[in-house]
Amino acid sequence: MMMIFMGLLFLIPLCFFNLFWLVQLMFFIFSFIFLLFFYSNSFFYTNITNYFGLDLLSWSLILLTFWICSLMIMASEKIFKLGNFGYLFLFVMVVLLISLFMAFYSMNFFIFYLFFEISLIPTLILIVGWGYQPERIEAGIYLLFYTLFVSLPMMIFIFYYYEVYFTLEFSLMSTDLSNIFFYLCSIGVFLVKIPMFFVHLWLPKAHVEAPVSGSMILAGIMLKLGGYGLLRILKLYCMIGMKINFIFLVVSLLGGFIVSLICIRQSDVKSLIAYSSVSHMGLALAGLMTLNIWGFWGSLVMMLAHGLCSSGLFCLANIGYERLGSRSLYINKGLLNVMPSLSFWWFLLCSSNMAAPPSLNLLGEIMLINSLISFSNISMIFLSLVSFFSAVYSLFLYSYSQHGKFYSGFYSVYQGFFREYLLLFLHWVPLNILVLKGESLALWI
Repeated sequence: MMMIFMGLLFLIPLCFFNLFWLVQLMFFIFSFIFLLFFYSNSFFYTNITNYFGLDLLSWSLILLTFWICSLMIMASEKIFKLGNFGYLFLFVMVVLLISLFMAFYSMNFFIFYLFFEISLIPTLILIVGWGYQPERIEAGIYLLFYTLFVSLPMMIFIFYYYEVYFTLEFSLMSTDLSNIFFYLCSIGVFLVKIPMFFVHLWLPKAHVEAPVSGSMILAGIMLKLGGYGLLRILKLYCMIGMKINFIFLVVSLLGGFIVSLICIRQSDVKSLIAYSSVSHMGLALAGLMTLNIWGFWGSLVMMLAHGLCSSGLFCLANIGYERLGSRSLYINKGLLNVMPSLSFWWFLLCSSNMAAPPSLNLLGEIMLINSLISFSNISMIFLSLVSFFSAVYSLFLYSYSQHGKFYSGFYSVYQGFFREYLLLFLHWVPLNILVLKGESLALWI
């Protein structure tokens, strides 16, 4: 693992030569090297050093990070073509990848928290530096302060826990705490990051203002930091969790339903995809809050599926934006007439977004439905509504953008490049192949 870390540090000087193809190639090579670290019997940590170690949960999320970061560079070719500070973009990308790699690789709660916060800075630079509208400053401030406001209580909790129990290693933190104040302090930042309904307003704003790379990293990885943190920390709060977790569960399911309705009223393609992220992650959060094994398995599967599917949809939205100069559904109409090959990819990714087989989303939803129904039969009402409306807004997005009369202001629209089709292929294939190894995603617990 240190070999990969040293390789990432070696990439930093390469960034300033603007060799984006070489950096992208190295990211893909690291992805395939890391794939070889898969241990099918990895119930416990492997590659343990003083503060770092790897289990199957960390492994799957680090692999997703490498993969999405590789595809981010592929999606951002316009930055290099226009000479829009490509070397700085690469540098920010490498720093972001290192911070996320170290966050998922750490066995120590404080080191995880440290790199969790460090990853905010490159994301903020991506949004403010390469975003499209002037509102990107406001979006960046939302992103920063929503997270910082709730991360201060968590830092105080970490210091208190170390003072009392003398350890911050995830594998040794098994004391069952029953203080509701500690509980809220330690999970608050993860609820904002995942994001839970009521504290989700930073996400659509950040997505809409971010460049395609910013949207991909936000949807693909940054939301997963919240889920990963909850998976690691909820075991400390089994007793108190059984008493008050139903509140978060109700908010997540009700919020998922409300956000699904909001999706149907969106006229901005990126905004619709961003709100669908809140709905899907709300389902994952509800599964986590049941504290049962199906919920933990299902939330990991849903996080991986959502990371690939949502990232692919943002790429599609960007492909349209680069040609038409608008993200509005009123202008992005009738694309089947002008870009028929891309319409096929719209269909594949929209169908995955609504959890059609054989996508990983379907496996995740089946696991989460098992988890939530075993917790309470009443949750079936909102589960059925969320599932139904996820199909509704996915079909709405597809039919509204592909069918109808295309915008009369078109001057010329060029067909897709090989790079764009490869980009979409590399999102869709893992999303639908991973379902064949679904049992591996359940071995970590």
